[in-house]
Amino acid sequence: MKIKRQLLVAAIAVAVCGCGSKKSANPLFDEFTAPFGIAPFAEITIENYREGMLKGMEEQRAEVAAIVANAEAPTFENTILALENSGKLLSKVNGVFGPLSGSNSTDETRALQKEMSPLFSAHSDDIYLNAELFARVKTVYDAQKELNLNKEQAKLLDNFYKRFVRSGALLNDEQKAKLRGLNKEISMLQLAFSQNLLHETNNTFVTVESVEELAGLPDANIQAAAKMAEKNGQAGKWMFNMQRPSCNPVLQYCSNRALREKVYWAYYNRGNQGNEYDNKDIAAKLVKLRLEKAQLMGFKDFASMALENRMAKKSENVYKLLDQVWKRAVVKANEELKDIRAEIRKEGQSFEPAAWDYRYYLDKAKRAKFAVDEQEISAYFEVNHVMQGIFHVANKLYGLTFKEITSQVPVYDPEAKVYEVIDRDGSTLAVFFSDNFPREGKRAGAWCTRFRSSRYENGSRIIPLVLNVCNMTASNGDQPALQSLDNVETMFHEFGHALHSFMCNVHYGNVAGTERDFVELPSQINEHWAFAPEVLKVYAKHYQTGEVIPMELVKKIEESAKYGQGFATVEHLAAALVDMDLHVLTEVPENLNVMEFETEKLTARGIPQQILPRYRVTNFSHSMGGGYTAGYYSYMWAEVLDADAFDAFVETGDIFNQEVADKFRKYVLAAGGVDDGMTMYVNFRGREPKTDALLRNRGL
Repeated sequence: MKIKRQLLVAAIAVAVCGCGSKKSANPLFDEFTAPFGIAPFAEITIENYREGMLKGMEEQRAEVAAIVANAEAPTFENTILALENSGKLLSKVNGVFGPLSGSNSTDETRALQKEMSPLFSAHSDDIYLNAELFARVKTVYDAQKELNLNKEQAKLLDNFYKRFVRSGALLNDEQKAKLRGLNKEISMLQLAFSQNLLHETNNTFVTVESVEELAGLPDANIQAAAKMAEKNGQAGKWMFNMQRPSCNPVLQYCSNRALREKVYWAYYNRGNQGNEYDNKDIAAKLVKLRLEKAQLMGFKDFASMALENRMAKKSENVYKLLDQVWKRAVVKANEELKDIRAEIRKEGQSFEPAAWDYRYYLDKAKRAKFAVDEQEISAYFEVNHVMQGIFHVANKLYGLTFKEITSQVPVYDPEAKVYEVIDRDGSTLAVFFSDNFPREGKRAGAWCTRFRSSRYENGSRIIPLVLNVCNMTASNGDQPALQSLDNVETMFHEFGHALHSFMCNVHYGNVAGTERDFVELPSQINEHWAFAPEVLKVYAKHYQTGEVIPMELVKKIEESAKYGQGFATVEHLAAALVDMDLHVLTEVPENLNVMEFETEKLTARGIPQQILPRYRVTNFSHSMGGGYTAGYYSYMWAEVLDADAFDAFVETGDIFNQEVADKFRKYVLAAGGVDDGMTMYVNFRGREPKTDALLRNRGL
C-alpha cells in the first residue's frame, strides 16, 4: 500500500510539473522553456493561477500524507528532506503570482488574493498542526546527535522543528482550533489592509486648477501632473497622487503653502479618511488578534513572540537602541527647526512652521548653508546612469558583470529590464529584473523579491530570478528619468537585497532566510558606495552634456549629507516606536483608536509637532500588512551593522578592498541562514558591532 501511494504521488508530480513531453492547458503545469526558466507571463491567465494554487496545495497534501503514512522509522531523509522537497508546484505558482500581485495588481489578482488567503492559511495550519507529522519531526530532532548531520542539515532540522513549535504544534486540540481561527482572520485582515492602502495611494488625488498655484515646482513635475490629470479625464488641470514621485516634490519645492498642506494631509491620512478603505478598525483588530495569538502561544505580548527568533531577542533591547538614537535625533530636529524659522523670517513671515512646511524650508536652509540645489544635482543622476554605477560597484567588489537581455525572454511588463548576472568565473549567477517606475496597479515604495530562489537540485545550483521593484521619477517630455539623491540611495539599497539573493549559496530553501533584523544589512551597506567620489565619477554624468559631476558638487553632497538627519531620523524612529508600542501591549483597550494611541505615545516622547511618523498606523504596511510586524526597528538595528561593516572597508584605505569584500560575500551574502546573524557578523568583522559609526553617519 505504501509503495502504491508513493507511486501515485510521483505520478502527480510528473503530471503537474510537466516532466513529461505532453503540453498542458495550464502553462504553470509545464516546464518553463524560456531561457533561464523564466515564466511565460503573457500566457498565464488568472484562472491558470487559481488552478495552479489549488493543485499545488492538493499535491503538497498528498506529499505530507505520504510522509505521515511511511511505515519506516522517521529519518532525516524520509521526514525532514521529504518536507523540504514538498510543495514544489505551489512554490512555483506563488513564485510567479506573488511578485506580480505587488507590481501589476488588478481587480482580478486582488480578488484571487482574497479568495486564496483563507485557503493558504488553512493549508499551512494543516501541515504545522499535524500531530502525526510533528511526532516524526520531533523523533528526528531528538535523535540528531546520532545522525551525523552536516551543519546545513542540522540547521534545516532545527528550523523545521522550531517552525512547528512556533506554529502551535505543542498546543492541545482546543487551542489548535482557536489558533486556526486567529491565523485565518489575521491573514485576511492583513490582506484587506494592504489592498486598502494600494487603492488609497494610487487613487487619492489632489487636483489643481491653475498653473500659478504650482509656483516653485520643477517643470518636469508640472508636466507629469498635467499628464496625470489628462489621464484621469481632467485635461487642462494638474493632479497629484500619493506615490512619492508625485507628491514629494510638492512638499519640497512648491511655494504654495495651502497646496502643500492639502497634499501633506492627503498623503499622511491614507487609510484614515472614514471611507470604505479606512484602515483604523482593521489595524485595531490586528493588534488585538496578534496579542491573542501570542498569549495563546505562551508569550506575554506579540513583540515577545516576534522577537524570539531575531537578533534583538527582547523588546528591551529594541527600546534601548531606539531610545539612544531618539534623544539625539530630537535635539538635531529642533536645531533644524531654528533654521526653518530663520528661512520663514527671511521671507518677511512670522508664522510658526507646520508639518507641511518642514521639507520646503529645510530644503531652503540646506541651499543657504551648503549652496546645494537638488534639482541641479539630479541632472547628473539619470536612472540608466545610476544603474551603471550600481553595476560598477558590484563588479569592483565581487567581480560581477551584467548583460542586458533584450530579446528571447518573457517580461511581465514592457518597462522591466532583464539582465544575466555573470560571476567572476564566467558562470551565470542569477537573472535580474529591474522595474523602476510607478504605474497603475503598482504598490508604493521599493522592494526586492524573487520569481525563483536559489537552491540545489540533483547536485546542481538552480539560479535565482531576482526582481527589484521601485517607484522612481519617470521621464517626462524631453527630460529623461532624473533622480533625487534619496532615489539614488533607494536604488542602491534595493540592489543590496538583490546581491544577497544572487549570492545565497545554500542547498535548502528553508535554510536561506536570515533573521528579520539582519536582513537589511546587505541592502543598507550597499548604500555607502552610492555617493563615494570614486564611484560618482564613473556614473554621475550630466544627462545633456555627458560631463562628469564636478568635484565641487561632490563636496557639497558630502558636506550636506548629514543635514536634515534630525527630521529623517525622527520620522523613521517614530514609526518604529509606535510599531513596538502597539505590540508590547499586554491588554488592548476595547475601543482602541490607533491614531489617538500614536499621537499620545509620540507626544509623551517629545516629538516635534512638525513631524509625523514616516508611516502612520493606517498606512503602515510594514507593520499592519505583515512582514515587519514588531520589526520596523530592523532598519535601525541593521544600520548599526552596516555602518560598522562599511568601516571595515574604510579602515583599509580602500572601499573596494578585495579581502574584505570576499569575507563579506562568504560570511554574509552567501551564507543564507546557516548561522544566526550575530555569528555571521562576527565571522565577517572579527568582533561584535559598535554603534559609533551609526551615530557619526547620521550626524548625531
